[in-house]
Amino acid sequence: MSIWPKVLQRSFIYSSLTSCGVEQYPVRPSTMTYDDVNLLAAKIKPKQQRVELQMAMDTKSPNYCRSKGEQIALNVDGTGYEESNTYSVKMMDNQTFSSIQATTNTSRYAAAIFRKGELHVTPLTGILQMRPSFAYLDKADNKTREREAANEGGDSSQDEGEEEAKAISVRFARPESEQARQRRIQSYEFLQKKQAEEPWIHLQYHGIKDGRSEHERQYLFCQRVDTSDNSELVKTPKEYLTMLMPPLAEEKFVKPVGPSNVLSMAQLRTLPLGEQIKTLMKNVKVIQFASLMGLLASGSDSVTVLRCIQQVALLVQGNWVVKSDVLYPKNTCSPHSGVAADVLCRGRDFVMWRFTLERSLMRKEVTAMIKLPPEDVKDFLEQVAVPRVNRGWEFLLPADVDFVKKHADVAQRQQMLWLGIQSKLEKVFNFSKDDFLPKNSPLPEPVHISGEQRLKLAQDRAQEKQASLQMDLEAKRAGSGGVRIKQEPLSDGEAEPMDVSPPLPSSSGIPNGSLNGYPGEGHTNGGSPSNVPSPELLDFVTKTFGNNPVLTLNELKRLFSLHLASIPAGHIPFGPVSDHMLQDAALLSRCKQIMVPFPALTTASADEQKVFGLWETGEDFDKHRRLLYEMFTKTYRVRRSAVQARLSEEFGDVSKADLDRLLKECCSSHAGMWYLKGTIQS
Repeated sequence: MSIWPKVLQRSFIYSSLTSCGVEQYPVRPSTMTYDDVNLLAAKIKPKQQRVELQMAMDTKSPNYCRSKGEQIALNVDGTGYEESNTYSVKMMDNQTFSSIQATTNTSRYAAAIFRKGELHVTPLTGILQMRPSFAYLDKADNKTREREAANEGGDSSQDEGEEEAKAISVRFARPESEQARQRRIQSYEFLQKKQAEEPWIHLQYHGIKDGRSEHERQYLFCQRVDTSDNSELVKTPKEYLTMLMPPLAEEKFVKPVGPSNVLSMAQLRTLPLGEQIKTLMKNVKVIQFASLMGLLASGSDSVTVLRCIQQVALLVQGNWVVKSDVLYPKNTCSPHSGVAADVLCRGRDFVMWRFTLERSLMRKEVTAMIKLPPEDVKDFLEQVAVPRVNRGWEFLLPADVDFVKKHADVAQRQQMLWLGIQSKLEKVFNFSKDDFLPKNSPLPEPVHISGEQRLKLAQDRAQEKQASLQMDLEAKRAGSGGVRIKQEPLSDGEAEPMDVSPPLPSSSGIPNGSLNGYPGEGHTNGGSPSNVPSPELLDFVTKTFGNNPVLTLNELKRLFSLHLASIPAGHIPFGPVSDHMLQDAALLSRCKQIMVPFPALTTASADEQKVFGLWETGEDFDKHRRLLYEMFTKTYRVRRSAVQARLSEEFGDVSKADLDRLLKECCSSHAGMWYLKGTIQS
């Protein structure tokens, strides 16, 4: 039995001498054609193979929503009648279809027609998919933005005179390098500009039953059916086999381009040994010596590696940690807070020195000592440690005791370096090594004391202190100038500490010790001088509010942290400063808290909701600020026109310059509304 299939029919294949394109409508089923739809306009960009067809819509169809069509036309064209309107009848009565290329390589595709036992094939020059265009929605959005800009511009341009003359700075473009030119040519904006330069060519549409369409369809058939003249499909068997199975071309592997801050191990090993170690340490931050040798090229001399690594790293618990000046070179600053590099290096050296003494650190203790922003302190710790529950930050790697034993001379040299760093840190931060005894040092045996013994010890201590407390009490009574101080009997136990809470308001409604309605500097009725802001802190807060009349507590704290970081190390005039002390300093600096009614679903933190405004400077402009603050006690945002109307109502005509100054000093603008500075929620 033969396995070859039976030939049912033999047909000649002819290739036409023309070419054509195919248009597909993928968003519509094949049973719903556009043959009977009235086509209003057609245009093409031949080089880009872009086609746009404008087709009429059946507005009388039961599936057409008339109100929605009128609303879309109103949003797109507005209420005016212009020739450039998209919809001339104030109703969406047409739809535009725009093409995209289904494929860029059409050499494998052709259109074929079978007629009288002959197959006529026409090559395709393009396959386009026609999809609805929604450019009218973009036009509607632009109209909306223009109206909003006009409204906002109208508010800001009321009562404006002639614009003031402004200086214009002339800048000359630098010569464009070849690399910059190539980037510009390959950019999306350049491609869009080049595509927009090709003009549209308007076409005349002929329906499927038109005589011109029938005439054009005849070109799909080969005009000469003589095989001698039709040489398109005449190939030798060898050529035909080559077309079916082309020879394999050698694949060219393009080396991938990585980010500028990433270096492969193959590229790394092409660098000198010192640069290899420096690059590795900048990336890993902390590493054991054995792991470092594994990353370097095989055959690297350990003695040479030790000599190189000591130039860029320090030994901490037998592990190598990159030096601070390598991570933060000179004339750089913190990416988080903008603190200078030398200040960052001192703070990071303190963290590493502490890790030479113990395994774990508490971030609060570190922050209190080096007085840097929390983001920078966290960055220091994340480089060399991991957080542990109830233990703070623990050093990242276990102590490498084997390296210390094997290279005792290197460990001793590093110990001497740390002693020098310790002496510098003690002068900068004013501490002693005894203040940081290792927490894992052996503790003395606990002594068990019974409850009766503990009570007796407390009574003895209270009796010993009673005499000194009585003397202090009499001295305060004598210096109080006739103010009676309530005396509480001492308990049988330990003497309780004095109450340092703020004094209660008096019957007149003004706190004791106040001056002209502001909290004074006295410390009567149990006030504690330690809770009163220092003159240096008051001076800083006064200058800050002089430059920024409105600040939230969160922003004030941030500015205070930056101020601390800029002070030379070891010369910080402030003691411990709490949030309450900052608030008291603001109130003592002729400021008042503005009770802004934030919305119920606000994402602002508690510090961001505490807003302080400069209340009194001695200028006539103070009354404008107070009126603005009063408006913000009723709403958290206002319009410019509302502020102008309120100022005119209270103080008569207010110049545009005064209004601009008031809003610029105290507020920030967003989406046509004005908010107090620091209260805009993202």
